[in-house]
Amino acid sequence: MKKLTKFLLNKIPRPMLIKMSIWARPIIYQFFKGDQFFDPIDGRSYRKFLPYGYGKQRENALSPGTLSLERHRQMYLYLQNETDFFIKNYKVLHIAPEQEFLRKFKRMSNLNYISADLYSPIVDVKADILNLPFEDNSFDIIFCNHVLEHIEDDAKAMSELYRVMKPGGWGILQVPMKNSLEKTYEDFTITDPKERQKHFGQYDHVRWYGMDYFDRLEAAGFQAQANFYSQEFSDAEIKKYGLRHNEILPIVLKK
Repeated sequence: MKKLTKFLLNKIPRPMLIKMSIWARPIIYQFFKGDQFFDPIDGRSYRKFLPYGYGKQRENALSPGTLSLERHRQMYLYLQNETDFFIKNYKVLHIAPEQEFLRKFKRMSNLNYISADLYSPIVDVKADILNLPFEDNSFDIIFCNHVLEHIEDDAKAMSELYRVMKPGGWGILQVPMKNSLEKTYEDFTITDPKERQKHFGQYDHVRWYGMDYFDRLEAAGFQAQANFYSQEFSDAEIKKYGLRHNEILPIVLKK
């Protein structure tokens, strides 16, 4: 079973897995229901989470119901516990939205929720993050998760996100990070997918971000915070929610 799970999770892209899981959720839940783990996104308990990862897999990383990873559940818990995102009226821009978040956020009556991506067929607006088709100071909140590592000119992308955010607005801009790296590792001469996998962790990534990621965000104009939100929870809660102790939640603000 573990070998089959590893094969499916590594060979089938997560967006396709999520589409497949929508119709199969009642069956999936019956198979995995239990009381060892809890996914705050769907509010259900499971007997186990699935392993996930390219190469060496992380145990109890992927929720069977939502196919959320540790970073998704950390973000959701932060929104739920530390913000008024679920009750206050906000205009929200979500770049390359995670499908489970898109489904949930789109239904929320307090949000004017706009999703955007250059290629995805499920978003509201086809948009290039390097040239967003929105007016200055348009959005209260911006989510842009695991996008910037695909883009060579990430400074331009960050400046566009800053431009369309309202003064007083905030956002969550997650990227793959190595906390042990002081300086971001990037080399645009590496173009072969196998070499990119070797150097940057995924075939279509162009960098590993280090802790200077926050300097890059501040150079674009943001106030940036490295929030280790999972560390607010006990060890038992971290295990229950399937979180990672060292997962950074990058939060940005615009004065």
